[in-house]
Amino acid sequence: MPDCRTKTCAQGATVDTPDSPPSLYAAREPVFPRRVKGTFRTLKWWIMGITLGIYYLTPWLRWDRGPSLPDQAVLVDLGNRRFFFFMIEIWPHEFYFVAGLLIMAGLGLFLFTSAAGRVWCGYACPQTVWTDLFILVERWIEGDRNARIRLHHQKWNGEKIRKTAVKWSVWFLIGLATGGAWIFYFTDAPTLLRDLVTGQAHPVAYITMLILTLTTFFFGGFAREQICIYACPWPRIQAAMMDEDTLTIGYRDWRGEPRGKLGTEGAGDCIDCMACVNVCPMGIDIRNGQQMACITCGLCIDACNDVMDRIGKPRDLIGYLALTDEVSEREGKTPKSVWSHVFRVRTMLYTVLWAGVGIGLIVALFLRSPIDMNVTPVRNPTFVTLSDGSIRNAYDIRLRNMHGEDAQFTIAVTSDAFVTLGLEGRDGLTVTVPANETMSQRVYLTAAAGTRAAVEDRSDVRLWVEELGTTNRVHHDTIFNGKEKEDDDD
Repeated sequence: MPDCRTKTCAQGATVDTPDSPPSLYAAREPVFPRRVKGTFRTLKWWIMGITLGIYYLTPWLRWDRGPSLPDQAVLVDLGNRRFFFFMIEIWPHEFYFVAGLLIMAGLGLFLFTSAAGRVWCGYACPQTVWTDLFILVERWIEGDRNARIRLHHQKWNGEKIRKTAVKWSVWFLIGLATGGAWIFYFTDAPTLLRDLVTGQAHPVAYITMLILTLTTFFFGGFAREQICIYACPWPRIQAAMMDEDTLTIGYRDWRGEPRGKLGTEGAGDCIDCMACVNVCPMGIDIRNGQQMACITCGLCIDACNDVMDRIGKPRDLIGYLALTDEVSEREGKTPKSVWSHVFRVRTMLYTVLWAGVGIGLIVALFLRSPIDMNVTPVRNPTFVTLSDGSIRNAYDIRLRNMHGEDAQFTIAVTSDAFVTLGLEGRDGLTVTVPANETMSQRVYLTAAAGTRAAVEDRSDVRLWVEELGTTNRVHHDTIFNGKEKEDDDD
């Protein structure tokens, strides 16, 4: 018996020793999913086409907002710090709308995960969508699974160089279109395209486009399932969203086991054809049970159903089911309906929260005022004593006109302390704010000598701004600082 505590046994076999700890890492084995047809594959094609169409075409949609505003339907205008979405215009002080949309996206992800597992990952995640597109290109150029495997193991020759060069070129063009589409959301798309082609665009545009092109090329062409398994945190979070009633893809081993070739006596329905494994974009075997790498895309269901149809066995050996269904089916009972899994306490709670945030945003959107003001008291000095003994406070007011045309605003004050108002550099109390602009105006509040506002330390006042010709008005509460009483004693 050879002593195998050393690095090499007598027979020459290498073993692990304390000096050579076992490797925790392994080289990636490329996954070459086979083409499959079926309900879930068709659904994935439709979702891929719709999502990519929305992403690539949206920057080119036009929306007439008048002469003073951009006509791009969806635009993140960083220069003017505004976000345009068709008829909606979001200003910096209204960022809570964006926060609300992010909350809705998170709750929606919780809702879909609790109802049907990782359906987001399997159908609509950008990594999945672009990987599907890259695999489609790869299959179109190199052939289906077996042809791609042969080419992968084939030594470099003219055929492999030619096919690889064509494939990488198409991948690069897709990545270029992806990076280009992204930057088009941040400025006028036709203008930026012309500047990009003529070399007049800002260097930031070229750098951003290059980074997004290369990341798309790498993630969709090479990393693929590695992003889902190692880079994405969602596989590790999803367990908190799921329970025994969550629908997910599973293998009915009580039907399929023991595996055996068709016609084998005592064998289950599974003929161990490996069709479910060969079509999986993650390279896993769903028959081994639920795995973190499974993205619930349903392609294994299509592949297995196709085999079951051809050998005359019932469909859905692999299918969507919950843990409670598994227990029922093993006992020969009728499982719950799909809708009883979808509509249950947890999913209804997520739905109510999701809808509540959405309704709140809609109400806030329709109730928001087209004008806005911000008041900042001038603290240096806190107040000024004029020659007649009156006390004056200064305030800087920022007026925001969210209309598409110039508007006139009247500024007024209300207070129990009886103070008067004046505008620096203006005879009256009216100012004109340009369309979609903000303007600063210094305002003076004055309290006559001997009045309560003049002798008291602090008095409450309310500044009003009203748009002429409309009922739009906003107010801001602030403080008037008077002369301290002890100063009077002196």
